[in-house]
Amino acid sequence: MDIGVFIPIGNNGWLISTTSPQYMPTFELNKQIVLKAEHYGLDFALSMIKLRGFGGKSEFWDHNLESFTLMAGLAAVTERIQLYATVAVLTIPPAIVARMASTIDSISDGRFGINIVSGWAKDEYEQMGLWPGEAHFAKRYDYSTEYVTVLRELWEKGSSDFKGEYFQMTDCKLSPRPQADMKLVCAGQSPRGMEFGATYCDYNFTLGKGVNTPTAHSPTNLAMRAAAAKTGRDVGNYVLMMVIADETDEAAMAKWRHYNEGADMGALAWMSGQANADPNAAEGGTAKAISAPEGAINFNMGTLVGSYASVARMLDEAATVPATKGIMLTFDDFLIGLEQFGQRIQPLMKSRQGKLKAVA
Repeated sequence: MDIGVFIPIGNNGWLISTTSPQYMPTFELNKQIVLKAEHYGLDFALSMIKLRGFGGKSEFWDHNLESFTLMAGLAAVTERIQLYATVAVLTIPPAIVARMASTIDSISDGRFGINIVSGWAKDEYEQMGLWPGEAHFAKRYDYSTEYVTVLRELWEKGSSDFKGEYFQMTDCKLSPRPQADMKLVCAGQSPRGMEFGATYCDYNFTLGKGVNTPTAHSPTNLAMRAAAAKTGRDVGNYVLMMVIADETDEAAMAKWRHYNEGADMGALAWMSGQANADPNAAEGGTAKAISAPEGAINFNMGTLVGSYASVARMLDEAATVPATKGIMLTFDDFLIGLEQFGQRIQPLMKSRQGKLKAVA
């Protein structure tokens, strides 16, 4: 099973709390995180893109780096780990992104891919005059379909004459082309999102579910497998989970309770408002899933809280769920968390033994 890290491109990582670790995003911090991940044999690192924060007392995600330039820098200082940047398709034309990706492919010697974000948080785009209107909610995957079609044509053929509703290419050229097959990922949770991922992407990132329920993502995995079966493609899930570990289950759970006590209600209210802006959003879609009140402090991602041994056991359980190609981890404190994972958790994981031997 692959293991990756969802690096903190925005302040405070993925805990919307005033009592969790508070920090600003910097290149140096993310470099240390990715180098540590590479040292411990993790398979990939992915950075998101966020263009407007949630506010609140913690100023949650009010401070963000840019994804492609960050990953270009990380490509230059790493040797093995796969890197993914994220593009919000409403912000950069696909022909430019194709060239940016080809450049980072050259820097990384073929270790680069792209996460496609179709865009549902309209305030991010309205502030720049880029929001196309309410109709985009229903058509955003149509837009993304044309977007990735242009990307693939340029990467595979070096030219595109694509003519669609949103993009019109006229003898558009790209050279040099990527040396490696450029992997595309998305985060489809709704039926339409999964259909898009199954048709055009190589991996689909989905949310784990609940606290210490490591196999609860099984229905989502099965839905994605069914969507992929219709296209005849092998598209598996990378499941997003947060690890909060300590010497004992009790100590780890005390940290989790402490973070929940400091929930930033102002930031959570902003997120809920954005998630509910789309009147047609599917109940199982990303926007609804991340803002459900029961676990909104960390976007309702699956959360593994416990001793190092307990977390290792739960990660192994998660690996048994069909169609789980890997897990993408976040931590309350990334540098400490990765050290704990590399030294105390991963060596206990049966699902990682083959990977560790290969790296060694």
